[in-house]
Amino acid sequence: MDKESKQLLIRIQSLIRSSRQVAAHGVSTLQVMTNYEIGRLIIEHEQKGKKRAEYGKQILPELSKELSSEFGRGFSRSNLEYMRRFFLEYGTRIPKIPQTVSGKLAEHEEINQIVPKELPSWQNVSSDSKMPFRLSWSQYVFLLAIVDRKERQFYEIEGAENNWSLRELKRQYDSGLFERLALSRDKKKIKELSLKGQLVEKPEDVLKEPYVLEFLGLDEKNIYSEHDLESAIIDKVERFLLELGKGFLFEARQKRLSFDANHFFVDLVFYNRILRCYVVIDLKIGRLTHQDLGQMQMYVNYFDRFVRSADENPTIGIILCSMKNDALVKLTLPKDTRVYPARYQLYVPSKEMLRQKLLEWMKEPRMKEE
Repeated sequence: MDKESKQLLIRIQSLIRSSRQVAAHGVSTLQVMTNYEIGRLIIEHEQKGKKRAEYGKQILPELSKELSSEFGRGFSRSNLEYMRRFFLEYGTRIPKIPQTVSGKLAEHEEINQIVPKELPSWQNVSSDSKMPFRLSWSQYVFLLAIVDRKERQFYEIEGAENNWSLRELKRQYDSGLFERLALSRDKKKIKELSLKGQLVEKPEDVLKEPYVLEFLGLDEKNIYSEHDLESAIIDKVERFLLELGKGFLFEARQKRLSFDANHFFVDLVFYNRILRCYVVIDLKIGRLTHQDLGQMQMYVNYFDRFVRSADENPTIGIILCSMKNDALVKLTLPKDTRVYPARYQLYVPSKEMLRQKLLEWMKEPRMKEE
């Protein structure tokens, strides 16, 4: 191909990829809305009288047999039960669709014609949403297993806003993201997690307790160095960015800082586009010391004085360590510091342990603010 032909090919390839991506998203959304409507029809059938309410669930095997025979997979008894539960949980999302989804599909109309133009507001989806359902059916099935409604709302919001796959959604849930963020916030901010998801408005909002780095593949029982930890993070930097949270961009590894003929090296440098500031990270194996805190404070001061521009916010310093001493941190760092020691671990924590810790933390007398 000549140059112009290659450019044409590239443009066509880009168009096809974009179209397929949009089509895949549309099919996924239609599946969720179809299942929502099936759940509505089942519930309405059950509510048409006491007798129907009593044997309503018994009709699911018959429905499954007939629907599977005609439409194939996706209509097992368990899946129909999920559709029923889905409508019960999310039944206030949208008004009843005047025409059946299948009827609309038969007319080959666009997806935005199926969704009502004016959607009611609801608390557990961010206000900028245009669609009532922004996740896949498999993700909603997973969310239905989460008993606590506030926690379920949090993972729905985060999954949609961060474009998590089902695998990443499960990973964040299994690692106790909701509890870890809650343990890093004050009492008032915890309530916001279930209504708005993770909001990043100030430095403390990016912190978690602890950071979970099981995806690095390092065995905590074996001896590893800070260099090993750093190398593993760089190898899995995409997943590390997901664990760090919203707005992080990777900039440098072993960034050299030089002054008065002295050279220092920051392990990792990131930029947070939401907070508009640099985030420097130092990795420490073992117990945190006051020398570690002083060194990080020096790094932060250097970036503020020689690296950041006038329109950027002050630098944040995070020390990732396997053990930390809160009393030492309070005595060493000033109250207005932007240096934050944070514990990391190389295995997925027990959700029950995190929940118990959160309950105990909420019951502490010093947390009674209202």
